[in-house]
Order: sequence, then structure tokens, then C-alpha cells
Amino acid sequence: MNLPADYARRVYAGVLGKMIGVYLGRPIEGWTHERIERELGEVDRYVSDRLGLPLVVTDDDLSGTFTFLRALEDHGFPRDITSEQIGETWLNYIIEDRTVLWWGGVGLSTEQTAFRRLQGGVPAPSSGSRELNGPVVSEQIGAQIFIDGWGMVAPGRPELAADLAARAARVSHDGEAVYAAQVIAAMEAQAFVEPDLGRLLDRGLSVIPRDSLIARVIRDLRAWRSEDQDWRRSRARLQDRYGYHRFGGACHVVPNHALVWLGLLYGDGDFRRSLMITNTSGWDTDCNSGNVGCLLGIRNGLTAFEGAYDWRGPVRDRLYLPTADGGRAITDALTEAGHIVRAGRALVGLPHDLPKGGARFHFSQPGSVQGFTLGEEDPAGGTLDNVAWRGERVLALRWAGTGPDQRLRATTSTFISPDALRMPGYELLASPTLYPGQVVRVRVSADESNATPVTIRPCVGRYSEGPGLEPVLGPGTAVRPGGESELVWRVPDTGGQPVADVGIEVTCPGPGGAVYLHTLTWDGTPDVCLGRPAGEGTVWRRAWVDAVHHWEALWPEAYRIAQDTGRGLLIQGARDWHDYQVSAAIRSDFAAVHGLAARVQGLRRYYALTLRPSGVAQLIKVRGTEQVLAQTTVLPGEQLRDFNLELDGPRLRAFLDRELLFEVVDDDPISGGGVALLVEEGMLACDAVRVLPTRTVDPLQVLDVARPV
Repeated sequence: MNLPADYARRVYAGVLGKMIGVYLGRPIEGWTHERIERELGEVDRYVSDRLGLPLVVTDDDLSGTFTFLRALEDHGFPRDITSEQIGETWLNYIIEDRTVLWWGGVGLSTEQTAFRRLQGGVPAPSSGSRELNGPVVSEQIGAQIFIDGWGMVAPGRPELAADLAARAARVSHDGEAVYAAQVIAAMEAQAFVEPDLGRLLDRGLSVIPRDSLIARVIRDLRAWRSEDQDWRRSRARLQDRYGYHRFGGACHVVPNHALVWLGLLYGDGDFRRSLMITNTSGWDTDCNSGNVGCLLGIRNGLTAFEGAYDWRGPVRDRLYLPTADGGRAITDALTEAGHIVRAGRALVGLPHDLPKGGARFHFSQPGSVQGFTLGEEDPAGGTLDNVAWRGERVLALRWAGTGPDQRLRATTSTFISPDALRMPGYELLASPTLYPGQVVRVRVSADESNATPVTIRPCVGRYSEGPGLEPVLGPGTAVRPGGESELVWRVPDTGGQPVADVGIEVTCPGPGGAVYLHTLTWDGTPDVCLGRPAGEGTVWRRAWVDAVHHWEALWPEAYRIAQDTGRGLLIQGARDWHDYQVSAAIRSDFAAVHGLAARVQGLRRYYALTLRPSGVAQLIKVRGTEQVLAQTTVLPGEQLRDFNLELDGPRLRAFLDRELLFEVVDDDPISGGGVALLVEEGMLACDAVRVLPTRTVDPLQVLDVARPV
């Protein structure tokens, strides 16, 4: 089956629309219509600054939408993916009480209730069923707010979108909540090929029972729209007939689904007006606004965001997705759109066409800046925008100053930025995406009109003992007017501090000019010792995704962690870590199991070398279920043991106390991922974890790191 010619661009617009809608509605989530009108008036622009809140924040609407869709990739892109497989994705990525969901309590938070069912061994769809969770809990709003991705992977195929949406929704919801999700997903799928709102509504209604309450809500809203041109009067009718007082629970789907249609029907397809109506109407504003924004982004394309108000500039594509896979947490709209496009192409048997050879930052859609911003030291008149140049989209850095040796620095985040460290609300758990030892590659050009050559350097910003970032610069390359160059630089040691941003610095020796950033990417394996840095500070701790019950800072070891029940992981790294070796000297005074994990892709996808008090050592593979690849019994030794794992494609080698225990070849390997300290029902102490490329040195010689006392 052929996909729409503008599929990638429409997906990008849909992702942007979802993000903008959520960021617009988040500051007033839970407000009543009356309070919004009284304190803010019509919400037709961002209000976070008026309320003293950050604009770009973590939010369950975004985290769930783009995380649960990973079930397709993790299971090989099956068209017949099951609710049980999607439920497994929940268990892999969600850290209990920390990430993705609203943790409001069992029986109050539908998603937390379903998650507890999954943890207890109840598979989906039973985990979200009305029979187990009751009619009120099972029909709250969550299925609808998480559903947009399932529509975007099925362009022009509303029946498939509705089927996928139902399978995903039933992990946590049932009944009318599933129907609401199906309507949204079907309309979003059809919006790739059908612009008429009336026909889109008809298509959405066609995938759910005619006698459902959701269908009745939509019919009523359409009738009211034909009778009355005032959205406020229709909103009053809606509140009377379908308001919160008619339904139980914290946030029922029916009232909020009705507000989605109020905004769409009275907004007449206009992005700004539709979002204004939806948000000014109150209730679950970020959820409702996110669905409206995504649908209209797909339908209208990037023109949805044009007009007198700048929707995209303040956002700059930035997106946070905190999960147990910390290397995917710091991301952006274009990157996530790429994952969706890959899934959509795979579902119809097409290979993924990677923009610009698979570069991380490629700016291939109009207006995309992928989080890049100019530094505070930049000269007056410096600008940064996406332009078409020599047949491709690039990021243009321009300056208008006239002084000698002006410096223009453009960077994007690779980790939690200083202003996000104290973000309120949902916690931002993340690992850096870039590490010492990896090789940064930059392709740049200089404008023909530049008066003189410019010097361009790759750069990163690392955390230091102060509150800001310390720049680390690579070697400079002179680029003549009209010339092009590729910069290649291995990131040096940062003293154990996280790398927080990456970009380029341009030295501008003459009057105004411009350079063009075509791509920025990196590859290779880190060469890094993950421990407590000199001078310490606290940000280095934030680089670990903390999925253990206890990790206190007062102990002499960098890592003294404990798990009360079950298995806990302290994780760092990213999925582009493929072939490497990892070592740690670990002490466990008491634990059912402890060890070292590699190629970690979440809580239920990794390899690990584990040890039990009985002396049983195992090399295990966890991919949903646990598989023992090799096992032996070792002689009891001191509490301090040296663990080492070496990974080279499908070949795995495991060492304990510098002795080779296991060497296996996995015919179906986990391809890449970070590292983790692992502990089950007990404690573990460790001072440092060492990561470096496979075969760089003898694996028996890499254990000379700090050792816990």
C-alpha cells in the first residue's frame, strides 16, 4: 500500500500539534470554565508565563502517547499486535510511582490501577477490564489521551487505526473510554487523506457502536452546532447534560470527549480558534487540547501553526519522555515523528527512509530546529531558523554584528538542562544521550556572501560545580565563503560530569553573515567512568534513571542502593551503545540477587551477570520473561566481587573476579542499550561503573576503579 506523499510532514505536524495543545492546556489543567474566563479570558495563546510556570514540561499525555507506541518497534512491528504485548511495554518502561502515569492511587487513577494489575500477573486486556476495575474507573480519560500515535501509524486506514487503538486502550480502560479512543484514532488516520471535518466525524462514528454514549455525545454536539453559533451556549448545554456531576471518578472521558468536539465543531478547522474553545472550556485542558491539536496538525499540516501568533518559536520542538529507557527522554518533535513514520512504513512493508543518512539532527522539515537555541553570549542581531538552502532544509545561524571575533554558539540539549532541573510536576528522569569517547560529526556550510572565512568548532556543555554549564570546545575549522566542511571530534573526558548540550561555536571575524548546519550526529561507544565526580555536586546523580527503592547520598560509596521487594535497576546509557564492555567492583552485604546489567532497554529488556548468596552465578537475558543463558556455581568469596560483561554483536562474555565464567552466542540478541546495577531484595554498594569499547583493552584490566570499602 502506498503512503501519502506528505506522510512524514503530516506526522511531524501532528506531533507538534499534540505538543502545542498539551503545553497550552497544562497550566490550567483542572480549572473550571468560570475560573478561566474570570482570570485569563479566552486562552488563545500560551499562558504559562502569566502564571509563572515553565512552558515545556514533562506530562503524562505526552509520555504515554509516545512511549506506549514503542510496543510496535519492540515486538517487530506486527499489524496484529496484542493488548498483552502493549501491556508488556507498560511494564518495561514505566517506573512505579515515578514516570509516565498520574500516580493518584489505585481506584482513583485508572492507569495506576491497571499497572498494579499488570504487576500482579493479570495480562492485558483483563488488566483494564470493567469486570476487574468497575465501570467508573475503567471509563476515565486516559485511553483517549494516549491514543494519537496509533492513528498516525495508519494513514488513510481508519479501521486499522481504530483496531490498534482498541488494543492499546484496553490495557487500562474499557467501555466508553475505548470508543472515545477509537473515534480519535480513526479520525486522525483519515485526516491524512480527508480534510472535510464533517466527513472525518462520520468516519470516526463509523468505527464505534451507534448506541454508545460517545456516539450520542457527538450527535448532540453536531445538532447543537447547527442550531446555535455561540460555543458558550453549547458549552452550557454540554455541562448540563454531560458534565462531571453526571459521572464518577476523577476525570471521566465523556465530558472531556464532548469538549474535544465542541472545539472542533465551533473552531471550523482553525487551529488557534479550536484550541481556544477547548481550553477556555476548562476541565482536563491539556488532554483535550492535545487531541484537538494533533488532529488539526495532521489535517492542516504545518500551515496549522501559521498566523499572527508564534506557536512554534517558544517550543522549539522540545519534548521530554521520561521512562526506564533514559536515553530516549531528551528528545524533540522531529525525532519522535521519525519513529512514528518508521512504524507506519513498517506496517505496510516499506523500509524506513532515514533523512540525511540517519543523522540525529537533520532539520528536514520546514521550521524544525530540534531544540537548538543561541547562547547568551551571542552578538546582538544573532538569529537561528530553518531555511531551504542548496536543495535541503538546514539550520541557519546569522549574525549582524560588526565587531571582530564575535562568537555565535548554537546548542541543543543532550541531558536535563539547568532550567529543567527544578521543573515542577511530573518528574524528569533522563540519562545523557552523548558521552565522552563518542565521536561527534557535524556538516556545515558558510554563506557565499560572508566577507571572510569563519571558524567553526564543535562544542559540548558539561555540568561543573557551579549552577551553569561549562563549554568544552573541539578544534576549529576555517570555512571559506560558499564552502562546506565536515567536523569530526571525539568528546573528551568531562571529569565524570554529564554532557548536557552539543552544538557548534562560530567565530565571526567580520560584518554580518551566516553559516548553515546541515547535520549533527554522533556514533561510537563511550569511554567513561561513571562515579562520583571530583567536587561532586549533585547533577551526576540525575544522569542515572533511578528504579530502586532506596539510593541515599549520605554513604561513602557513590552507589549504595537497596530494594525492598522485587528487582530494582539503577540505569544509565542509551540504545546506541551496542558493542562495549562494562565493569564494576560490587559489594552486597545482603541481597537475594545482585549484579551488573548491559544493553539495558528498560526494566524488562537487558542482559545481566547475577550472583546469589549460594554462589550461583548466571548470565541472564530478560525480554519480558527471564531466560538463563548460562549458569555455574562459584566458590564463596569476599563480599566485594569484580563483575565484567563484554558484548560484541551476538557474542557475550561474562567475568567474575577476573575469571571467564561464560561465553555464549545469542541467536536473537538485544541489539543495544545502557548499563545498570541490579539488586533484588537487598542492598548493593559500588563506587564506579566503567564503560569502554569492546577489545580496547583486555577486559581483565578494566577493573581498576574505585572500590567500596
